[in-house]
Amino acid sequence: MTLFWPDRPGDTLTVRGARVVDVAAEIDGAFDVAVEDGVITSIERAGEPAPGLVLAPAFVDPHVHLRVPGREDEETIATGTAAAAAGGYCAILAMPNTDPVVDSAAVLGALIEQARADAVIPTGFMASISKGLRGEELTEMVELARLGAAAFTDDGHPVVSSGLMQRALQYSGAARRILSLHEEDPSLSRDGQMNEGSVSAALGLAGWPSIAESVMIERDCSIAAYLQRPLHIMHLSARESVAAVRAAQARGVRVTAEVSPHHLCLTDETVRTLDTNRKMNPPLRAEDDRQALLEGLRDGTIGLIATDHAPHARHEKETPFEEAPFGVTGLETAFAALNTFLVGTGELELELVLERMSTGPARVFGLPVPRIAVGERANLVLLDLDARWLVTEDRLRSRSTNSWLLHETLTGSIVKTIADGRVVHAP
Repeated sequence: MTLFWPDRPGDTLTVRGARVVDVAAEIDGAFDVAVEDGVITSIERAGEPAPGLVLAPAFVDPHVHLRVPGREDEETIATGTAAAAAGGYCAILAMPNTDPVVDSAAVLGALIEQARADAVIPTGFMASISKGLRGEELTEMVELARLGAAAFTDDGHPVVSSGLMQRALQYSGAARRILSLHEEDPSLSRDGQMNEGSVSAALGLAGWPSIAESVMIERDCSIAAYLQRPLHIMHLSARESVAAVRAAQARGVRVTAEVSPHHLCLTDETVRTLDTNRKMNPPLRAEDDRQALLEGLRDGTIGLIATDHAPHARHEKETPFEEAPFGVTGLETAFAALNTFLVGTGELELELVLERMSTGPARVFGLPVPRIAVGERANLVLLDLDARWLVTEDRLRSRSTNSWLLHETLTGSIVKTIADGRVVHAP
């Protein structure tokens, strides 16, 4: 088991009058879906669906920072999973770059017990690849996997040593878990604050070249090919990176990749405001990079969308751009942002977005795949595609409010979230 939350009975309910969309199950039409004790018991044809209402498999996010242990002032398991439920998610995986790092059985075990008590939705935890995220010595991967680690990552830090990456891929095979990689060559990114280009030059900010990401992807895909091991690439941001993943896949490398909503919706032009809620790692890139990410999502090179939800305390973000930490929240706004800026404009199809937020991530990380089928545990999200709402601090359930969408009006809201058979969000 790699997902944990309190053990409670499932709910009984019927969702009527919605358009039911499950791309994997090839369902698209008006149905009444009945759930008894947490299990889908019937899917019956209905009349015309209510305008704007869509019932889909709930979302899965394999890239979330819960800040526990160590920074409970920024997020907790309770607040982070409540935010996820409000965003339509039925499962999340948390990153290990905490204080202390999730690099031992003791730290991981304590998190699992806390999730069993406080998590609002099923929650899993990645453990670190290297002890202390220092990139020097591997963690006890097999032991951590047996305890319940869902995958391994040094997110926030690249594995700089090629030799350590080779050994990590070898041991991940013994642990039967995938490596999820933050790709960055620090000798190229140096002290970069934003994408290296015309905007960074105009602002006088240190630039972070896109090749700092792509060259590490090429290296790690080569090592994975040599060892015939799978690997996953986190938060692609650049056109060269999409090309590197696509080329590796074409030659048979078992590499998957994710992209975050902010990289799909924004470019480095928005950094001209010096709003620290537009400072991300990896940084926002140029328009041709954004277009390459969209094309990668469409053609399957990029198999999933993950938020990289990264809460920060207010005082940390209310500083000059160069001093502010990287990262933004995203769990509660992911679908609405994609619906507003990409589906609504015709750049992406709704069905593709729904699949890449649900089936895609679940399959990559070996998690239960949300499906709308009789006999399945109910993992469902009811959406109102036409609802408009203003993103304000008091509406967000996350303990931190460093959203790039503050004061924006979005189209598309979460009406109800059902996770593992229980209603976890119904405002």
